[in-house]
Amino acid sequence: MGKFVIVGTAGIGGELARQLKRSGHELFLVSRNAGQIAELTQELECGSATADVTDAESLRQALLLAGPEIDGLAYCAGTINLKPVGRLTDADVVRDFEINALGAFRAVQALLPALKASRQATASVVLFSTVAVGQGFASHASVAMAKGAVEGLTLALAAELAPKIRVNALAPSLTRTPLAGALTKNAATADALAALHPLQRLGEAADVAALAAFLLSPEAGWITGQVIGVDGGRGSLRTKG
Repeated sequence: MGKFVIVGTAGIGGELARQLKRSGHELFLVSRNAGQIAELTQELECGSATADVTDAESLRQALLLAGPEIDGLAYCAGTINLKPVGRLTDADVVRDFEINALGAFRAVQALLPALKASRQATASVVLFSTVAVGQGFASHASVAMAKGAVEGLTLALAAELAPKIRVNALAPSLTRTPLAGALTKNAATADALAALHPLQRLGEAADVAALAAFLLSPEAGWITGQVIGVDGGRGSLRTKG
């Protein structure tokens, strides 16, 4: 079984941790939410550390506690900051970039020696983009900029780190997680948003986590440099008009 580091344990990250644990894998979790990570660490009986991904040294020190050898990293920390461009501030854009893109870069950089030390045929990194990068949605300027950088990072790292380390990204559409709670807590709004998807529902954390778990596994050993939609068809299909 492999040893995996998960950064960001709310929503998809937490569900991914549970799926990997059920498959018998060893985990090390990193989150800024001390209470949440304490509960999840107790539930899954795994190692953990608290760190804010916007604090480079804090994140680095936390990740080094994972040990000298790991088989995969899932960087699940992210933001959903939806504002019209006229209302965005520099601080908004910098924060979104730092959490989504720069944090991912920092995590990979800190764990690179441990990933290279993996005894599996390939170690694996899974990052997270969004369907909004490829589709162009109003009020998504800041998060789409940040996640677009994640997609560029994914391709650059996949090229540079081959053949020892595979790097892929997932691009979900709206998923029922705590991060998306402001968009999904109203039933009428959630139903209207679900209707925009060909599969006529919003995503669940388990939908996205299942593919992330596969990409981390040896079974995905010939997949790298991909940005894969987990989006109910919204990124590529139009069923009306």
